[in-house]
Parts: sequence; structure tokens; C-alpha cells
Amino acid sequence: EAQLVESGGGLVQAGGSLRLSCAASGVPFDDYAIGWFRQAPGKGREGVSCMHSRDGSTYYARSVKGRFTISSDNARSTVYLQMNSLKPEDTAVYYCAIGRLECPTFVPSVTLGPLHAWGQGTPVTVSS
Repeated sequence: EAQLVESGGGLVQAGGSLRLSCAASGVPFDDYAIGWFRQAPGKGREGVSCMHSRDGSTYYARSVKGRFTISSDNARSTVYLQMNSLKPEDTAVYYCAIGRLECPTFVPSVTLGPLHAWGQGTPVTVSS
């Protein structure tokens, strides 16, 4: 089973930036989607960004498009989420997740069932 470990969350002022990292290991398949979803207190899960291994295609939720960028370093088996122009409404716990699915299934309406694994989450707090 894949293991995903997130890091990079923290407290930032509105308008600031953060970069989240997701170190992946033990991925048992070659064709997969990997991405980030978030969950704010009292709210549902939202898939914010996804990248597919087949062709590197990327997808973003409308709420983050133009501000967030997903990328990967295959040599380090790490996926990143660069978050710029952060807003208080971006405050949430961010999770890295992987599964044998297509990105439109992940973003924006992610459900846990089709996912193979997800990490423990890293909290992001954006102050106004």
C-alpha cells in the first residue's frame, strides 16, 4: 500500500504563499492520479488539484485555479502544491491522496472510496 506524508503547512497572512510537499512511497501501480484535497472545519472535502501519471495532465478546482500549482519531482517521488495569493477561505487541513482514477473524479468532488491512500494531512491557516 502506498504511503503518503505531507509537510509544509502553517500559518500565513492573506496574500501570502505556502508550498506543500507530499512524499510518496510504495505506490503499487503505474497509472494513477495523485493530488490534494482539503477539508475545513464543519465543511465537506474539496479536491483542489490533481495530476495524472499517464500524461502529467493537471486539474484545478475553480476556487484555486490561477493561484495554486501542482507539480512533481519524480526523482524524489514527491508532489508539491504551490499556493499563492492565499485567502482566509483556503484555511483547511490539506491531504495528499492517490488512486487509480481519473482527475475529473478527484476534482472538485473527491470521495474517499475510490482512493487507494491518503496522508495524515497538514493544516493551513490563512489569517485576514
